[in-house]
Amino acid sequence: MANTLTREAGQPSIAASQRPAAAIAWMAVAIGVLGFIAYHARTGAVSPRIANPEVTGVPRPVEFLFGWEHWLVLHQVGTVVMMLALIAVFAWAWRRHPAHPYLLMVLASTAIVWQDPIMNWAPYAVYNPQLWHFPEDWPLVRLSPTVEPFIVIGYSTFYFIGPFFASSWILRRMQSRASFDSFVWRRPLVTLAALLFVVGFVMDAFLEIFLVRTGLYVYSQVIPWGSLFAGTTFQFPLIWESALVTVVMVPAGVLCHRDDTGRTQAEKLAQRSRWFRTRPALATFLVMAAILNVSYFVYGAGFAAIRASRLATAVACPWPYPEAKVYDPQGFFEREGQAGPFFEGHWNRWMTAQPDGRPAENPVKPDGICKPDGNA
Repeated sequence: MANTLTREAGQPSIAASQRPAAAIAWMAVAIGVLGFIAYHARTGAVSPRIANPEVTGVPRPVEFLFGWEHWLVLHQVGTVVMMLALIAVFAWAWRRHPAHPYLLMVLASTAIVWQDPIMNWAPYAVYNPQLWHFPEDWPLVRLSPTVEPFIVIGYSTFYFIGPFFASSWILRRMQSRASFDSFVWRRPLVTLAALLFVVGFVMDAFLEIFLVRTGLYVYSQVIPWGSLFAGTTFQFPLIWESALVTVVMVPAGVLCHRDDTGRTQAEKLAQRSRWFRTRPALATFLVMAAILNVSYFVYGAGFAAIRASRLATAVACPWPYPEAKVYDPQGFFEREGQAGPFFEGHWNRWMTAQPDGRPAENPVKPDGICKPDGNA
């Protein structure tokens, strides 16, 4: 019996013998995905749905940060370098610590990227058409006001890695200087959640203001109150965006906090499930993915409510991407005197609280800020 439970010296284990095959399979999947993306990638306003036939080339009515014209190249090359480094570190860490909760959260926070077109639609996030992007008319992708770029693949660094490790470091510093009966020791999850909110708010504000100023995207409509530079191309909904985005950052970080037992909150939640008890890593990942997807929907629901309320009246004037039609789902750009042509995009009826869609008649205000003689 003993001989049947042991393997002969020098004979590789089943797991070890399966590793090369698994690695080849994953490599083939990765190459296939990259090939699929490369084949369908395009740049510019290609689809008649968004392309402005009256404009040739890519003239810009505004000057981006420092007047430098190569920000998009820097952003896209930087994303490629960042993702290659992240994948390399992830692969190295997975071999040393298979299915580590932090690695599972990297996967879960990356997986929510499927919702990105919806989350561009809700807050009027309009990307620069000159970015490499998916075909504009694909299902789901077409919900994005203009294009759905590849650059958003770096979700995990934004929603998890940056806020979590920074907040965790601050929490440890606070605990090292506090007594064991202090709040930071008695309520570590509450303290971490508060730190994640503050750190996430600040990180998002600095990052997004920079990206908007460099022409990566714009918020075409914002609520004037609580927004920076309202009524200009570079307007940014500071209170609304930087606060709502932490709805994803906070649970992502809290789920990865380890208690005195050494287990993360996600692992503890997964243990309560009656399913996948023999697959704890899969259960932990599914818990993370489910909570993050719900959290991201909450973020989108907040902006969808703003959209339906018609409170986002400040428009990004002048429209910075003339090669594309002006995304004007509620007619506010036209009302402010912005030159067309206009398009209303998708989900512009009951989901925008407009049963009849974009107003057919929309007189220009005498003091419209987008008029040639306006204040913009």
